[in-house]
Amino acid sequence: MTAQAVRVELGWRNAPGTPDVDASALLLVSGKVRSDADFVFYNQPVHGSGAVRHEGKRNAAGSVTDSLAVDLARVEPVIERIVLAASADGGSFGRVEALYVRIMDISNGSEIARFDSADATVETAFILGELYRRQGAWKFRAVGQGYSSGLEGLATDFGISVDEPQRPQQSHQPLQSQQPQAATRVGLPSPPRLPPHAQPPAAAPMAPQVPPAAPPVPPSPQPVRLSKVTLTKETPSVSLAKQGGTSGVMRVNLNWEVRKQFKSWGSKLGRAIANHADLDLDLCALYELTDGRKGVVQALGNAFGALGQPPYIHLDGDDRTGAVSTGENLTINLDHKDRLRRVLIFVTIYEGARSFADLHATVTLQPQHGAAIDFSLDECTVPSTVCALALITNSGGDLTVQREARYLVPERGVSPQRTIDYAYGWGMNWTPGRK
Repeated sequence: MTAQAVRVELGWRNAPGTPDVDASALLLVSGKVRSDADFVFYNQPVHGSGAVRHEGKRNAAGSVTDSLAVDLARVEPVIERIVLAASADGGSFGRVEALYVRIMDISNGSEIARFDSADATVETAFILGELYRRQGAWKFRAVGQGYSSGLEGLATDFGISVDEPQRPQQSHQPLQSQQPQAATRVGLPSPPRLPPHAQPPAAAPMAPQVPPAAPPVPPSPQPVRLSKVTLTKETPSVSLAKQGGTSGVMRVNLNWEVRKQFKSWGSKLGRAIANHADLDLDLCALYELTDGRKGVVQALGNAFGALGQPPYIHLDGDDRTGAVSTGENLTINLDHKDRLRRVLIFVTIYEGARSFADLHATVTLQPQHGAAIDFSLDECTVPSTVCALALITNSGGDLTVQREARYLVPERGVSPQRTIDYAYGWGMNWTPGRK
């Protein structure tokens, strides 16, 4: 089967009390990573080679998936195995129902291999499978090996340096599944091989022998951080600098799911959702620069912004699915954070619903360096069509992220954008726009 690039999909049932589950990958040479940069996960989403990328979570039809994309043609020749792992945050895998991993051909979406994990109990991390080279070709093997020490124990087993608070000592030995399943091997095509280096001509008698250069090791300036930051009403703000997010880019993602229990059209709060198949939410940002310039980044009017020049914010595109991998994403250039005075991230309903009622939404801010920051929106109890998500302010050169989760109700004839402007005192002039 021809597959130059594959998607690794980790899935499980979305049930009450289920821990948060995350997919990760480790690129190995002789059973170990070369450096911490060979670990791809939620806080380090892209490998330096570009061959492995963490795409993120998606909620649909009562299940959750977390995905990794692997471009086999770009995997460095020195890499022998790519371990595919899962970790549970807030509980063990004994509380995770219908856990599976499957490999799909990115070019056509066809399933190449699948492994369903069963009989998990106290494990908080799993090696579900691995991609490995055999005689010049890529193959997949299901593993099903568990750890009771979480992602930290699994990562350190493969040579990762973890920057985490001190915890009581615990065994990092892997656990064997109660009923080990036979390894499943599926052949994958080998990516095109590079031509061998030409042999040098015979050396002159006095010419010294020069050993071949060692494979380059991806840089990793500091240990990885496994912690995630969840903002709540009790702890609504966090400093990006304290989480390591001082440079590079930061992706802001809006992920939503339509709840199945629809409200009555006659309810006094008017929570009815109209035509969910055509639901279109728009992620937007109001910005104010330190030189006083103000503006908005949004799909309306094709105001997508820019990363390399003011406003240093870019809207990736316009999506209707709510998926992390292809959904609504804003990117902020933290290398120019000193030029940003404040940024307000908000979302509007463009069409397909009368309010945010019956929509479950999650916001994730992922700095290129540092811990991920996420929070969920509270239930909407007002006929709101615009919601302030997060306010990012410059405080002495450090950016502080404040959870807003504030539903606003526009007055008759007032646009959602103008409503958010009034609420936060931006003072802009608005004109009608289309997308």
